[in-house]
Amino acid sequence: MVASKVYFTDFHVPVGTSQLDKLRRLVERTVGDQIDFEGKFVCIKMHFGEPGNLSFLRPNYAKAVADYVKSKGGIPFLSDCNTLYVGRRKNALEHMDAAYENGFSPFSTGCQIIIGDGLKGTDDVEVPVVGGEYVKAAKIGRAIMDADIFISLTHFKGHESTSFGGAIKNIGMGCGSRAGKMEQHNSGKPVVSLDACRGCHICAKHCGQGAISYGGDGKALVDHDKCVGCGRCIGACNFDAIANPDWSSNRMLNLKMAEYAKAVVDGRPCLHISLVRDISPNCDCHGENDVPILPDVGMFASFDPVALDQACVDACLEQKPMPGGQLAHIMAKPGFFDKGDHFLNNGEGTEWESCLEHGEEIGLGTRKYEIVKL
Repeated sequence: MVASKVYFTDFHVPVGTSQLDKLRRLVERTVGDQIDFEGKFVCIKMHFGEPGNLSFLRPNYAKAVADYVKSKGGIPFLSDCNTLYVGRRKNALEHMDAAYENGFSPFSTGCQIIIGDGLKGTDDVEVPVVGGEYVKAAKIGRAIMDADIFISLTHFKGHESTSFGGAIKNIGMGCGSRAGKMEQHNSGKPVVSLDACRGCHICAKHCGQGAISYGGDGKALVDHDKCVGCGRCIGACNFDAIANPDWSSNRMLNLKMAEYAKAVVDGRPCLHISLVRDISPNCDCHGENDVPILPDVGMFASFDPVALDQACVDACLEQKPMPGGQLAHIMAKPGFFDKGDHFLNNGEGTEWESCLEHGEEIGLGTRKYEIVKL
């Protein structure tokens, strides 16, 4: 398979220019004359951030992309789908409030915001997955599938279930309706180490299914009949007391996520942009963010989401962990075993290669890439 081009620019800017200028030039160089935007509805898929989290991409970046689309005659809108877990983005009204609170509005971004799967997260469409092995028809937010052109604008960061959250995560999981998210997450269920549990109740606050209760000893218990396997409790626990004993479920999540991403992008022009900055240890779905685990790297763009994720993770693996971050703390623990991969070290029991391997197998893209520096 021929290597895909991945365009790259760092965050360094001389006086008189800005990162937004660089992002605009990155998009212009990547797209060239390959996409006709004239009169087309353009979905810009991004994450608005859970209120309390400050590592999500600023709305200024979204405006730079939306302004580019409008300059080419396109009609852009920002979109994301509702969440499974408890929080401020589980229905469209709260989701819009959260987006506004975090600075996203038609006035700050220059385009409208549409929650892709509707008021209650039930407005989806079943999209066939060509070549799908685990998902035959993905449940994708209707507004996202109604768009003529699809752009993913991704904050590249760590993740408690998939090792990192990149373009494929933003597309596959992010575009799934609530039912679609459940379909991807339902392969494994966490258990609690009673010796390690401190009974702090943080995990229960993050469980959107009411699946966590507490016994007479004050220790957490997970009801697997209610649990959907989303992994939020694992990321929320500060004492490493919760884990998924069936680590193959993380692999299954990766495989389904790749197939969902393929359902979203097949059959229409697509562009994928990832900003590797503020690399938090966990997803922007958290209502908080720890300090970055790695230094800022730069902006990447490609027509190929698999190549883009591979290029971003490779660039991250070349960095040194940031002092004071979660990754540095993990690596300083007695008996730490170095897996030779920052994201595997950061997310115990996680892995990411299966997602990119499967994406390549089903024709989502290729892991072979050529970096084009701007």
